[in-house]
Amino acid sequence: MAMDIDRLIEKYRIAAPRYTSYPTVPYWQDNEFSLPAYLDRLRGSFEENEKEVSLYIHLPFCESLCTYCGCNTRITKNHQVEEPYVAALLKEWALYKDALPALPIIKDLHLGGGTPTFFSPENLGRLINGLIGPSGLPDHANFSFEGHPANTTPEHLDKLYNLGFRRISLGIQDFDPVVQFAINRIQSYETVAAVTEAARKAGFTSLNYDLIYGLPHQQLEGLAKTIDMVCKLRPDRIAFYSYAHTPWLKPGQRRYTEKDLPSPAIKASLYELGRSKLLAAGYQEIGMDHFTLPGEHLHVAEKEGRLHRNFMGYTEQTGKVLIGLGVSSISDCWTGFAQNVKTVEAYHKALQADQLPIFKGHILDGEDLLLRRTILDLMCKGKAKWSDSERSTEAISQALERTEPLAEDGLVKVFQHAIAVTPLGKRFLRNICMCFDARLWAEKPAGQLFSMAD
Repeated sequence: MAMDIDRLIEKYRIAAPRYTSYPTVPYWQDNEFSLPAYLDRLRGSFEENEKEVSLYIHLPFCESLCTYCGCNTRITKNHQVEEPYVAALLKEWALYKDALPALPIIKDLHLGGGTPTFFSPENLGRLINGLIGPSGLPDHANFSFEGHPANTTPEHLDKLYNLGFRRISLGIQDFDPVVQFAINRIQSYETVAAVTEAARKAGFTSLNYDLIYGLPHQQLEGLAKTIDMVCKLRPDRIAFYSYAHTPWLKPGQRRYTEKDLPSPAIKASLYELGRSKLLAAGYQEIGMDHFTLPGEHLHVAEKEGRLHRNFMGYTEQTGKVLIGLGVSSISDCWTGFAQNVKTVEAYHKALQADQLPIFKGHILDGEDLLLRRTILDLMCKGKAKWSDSERSTEAISQALERTEPLAEDGLVKVFQHAIAVTPLGKRFLRNICMCFDARLWAEKPAGQLFSMAD
């Protein structure tokens, strides 16, 4: 079996999207996008979803650059940037509320970055109170934030808990000092343990750790120790991601070279080691790259068919309206996407002119929507099915032809009106979904756009 896995990993080791959306961002038809058309779609979805929305807030500032990071960040130690940025976020939210036919109800809110805990507890409080305003919150609201173990203080935890936050995600990556030095992410086990204990003491009920395999200088022995240390702290969720080496997009990754990265075979072994240790520790595998304790919210959502995937990864959020605020944030109304400008300066300039800071997007057509649903079902349920008319479309027919080699390799089972991912195929979800990416197959990239599927 090990030889078969090695052969398949080598065979399917190609650049592939992570499918947090379909179409993927490089294939958006910007020339066919207009802000009025997007806002019309947004208003329609808003009414269909009973005025409930999810909010993603991008807080891009970090005091130092983590070289592995693929996020949109602004590196600075100047905390004078906090208040103007909070004011800009609240101005953007006000513009959205003006564009909607009724006051939105916030059902989910996530603070991402960057480093949300770069901001002081006071400024985070001003931001959240300004977003919530007079509308209040539904009883089922879910609030979460990403914290850096090195600067998440008890004051942050108490403030955010009192504002309704119950979930926290900590970026751990690896405890090996050699790896930490290479990625410029220095944090001790003791620091992480202290933040974990403080979060639980404050009342947080869901704690996630992010771990990454395939990092520079990462070795099997070091990762094994990291997993053991993580399991000792027993977070409720673990996201075990593949490192995405894209130095053409993120120059900080040029601090090291491909020679410093694990070989494809070693990287595959790192994943299998981490996965097997997490399963042995009692964690349940969820979708792709995620593990939870039994009974945790994502675990329950998957069992009940409510698991969802969007630009924030896996979530229980099943509504069809996600509004992204802040630099580079992406909004999603199910039938359309819209992305904000990518620099802080351009973001402030647009809002000072009373304009939504959107600079690109995509309006989904009928085929897009069919394929989006299919890819989402594969990512979240491990299966997809179609009606007679959907099965007979050119898009599905051609996609199923592309799955034939994967079926021969035991990665999927194809039926007349359905497809199912096998247990072996879960390791190759990105490759399976790629078969249904009609826009990518119609216009194959001249250069590498995506990280490797390994």
